[in-house]
Amino acid sequence: MHGILLINKPEGLTSFDVVRQVRRIFSTRKVGHAGTLDPLATGVLVVAVGDATKILQFLFVDDKSYRTTLKLGITTDTFDAQGQMLTEKPVLPLDIDSIDHFCAAFRGSIKQQPPMFSALKRDGIPLYKLARQGMEVERESRIVSIKRLDVMAFDTPFVTIEVDCSKGTYIRSLVHDLGEMIGCGAHLTALHRLRSGRFTVDQCCCLDDLKQMKNPSEALLNYSDALADFPCAELDESALKALSFGIPPQESQCRLVNPLTDGQRVRLLGYNRLVAVADYQPLRHTEKRGDFRLIRVFQDQLVGD
Repeated sequence: MHGILLINKPEGLTSFDVVRQVRRIFSTRKVGHAGTLDPLATGVLVVAVGDATKILQFLFVDDKSYRTTLKLGITTDTFDAQGQMLTEKPVLPLDIDSIDHFCAAFRGSIKQQPPMFSALKRDGIPLYKLARQGMEVERESRIVSIKRLDVMAFDTPFVTIEVDCSKGTYIRSLVHDLGEMIGCGAHLTALHRLRSGRFTVDQCCCLDDLKQMKNPSEALLNYSDALADFPCAELDESALKALSFGIPPQESQCRLVNPLTDGQRVRLLGYNRLVAVADYQPLRHTEKRGDFRLIRVFQDQLVGD
């Protein structure tokens, strides 16, 4: 069984805990996931089963949406409720409008420093392992994009916000930085991923429901549907034969639903299934063959029925 599985991760499990359970359900060790969620977090976790692990690389780049609740007045070493308290300050009188005013500074492209309690590595060692030893090392700030940051509710000292953000954004760091700007500090108490790329929490199934299914493969999305945000090009027989030797197709060998733009990432289809992912590059000079730069070819899909 091969395909993409959308799981509504429960609180208390790591992302790899979910992988372990999916391995047992599908009786295969070939399972991976895109976009790690902390044990405290819930919501959309994209899991690949079997040969679908080959397309995970194309699912890591997606934007994400979250609903998070933060508690004002207390900071912790992990920036969330599972850490040790560092500071406690009184919360000054606030309302939704004043909190929204502080949030405005975080909308758009911002610099964000990853937290010490993260899976990023320094000299091959995850930062969270160094943090547990009481160590703190320099972390290079990165540019992330906050496309939406809305205040949904406020009941002192708790604030609920929703965020649309780019890959690599740490919501715990966003909450911490917002608390510092407000002046009383804050930490994350709940985090729910609403969306990962085109996949929403409404499309997800629960692990318990999956375990009860007589045929869990019915919950799997196929390769092509999982990458439906990419435009598709249907290859003719000659292009499929050439592709089996690693030769990219000519545009004239493709049937396109809509015109492509230079640099656009494309699904190449054959035999009614995904056979490759490529970038449309008709003007490139480094490769004389074909109008596409091949990113990944699925050789097992190139055999006709």
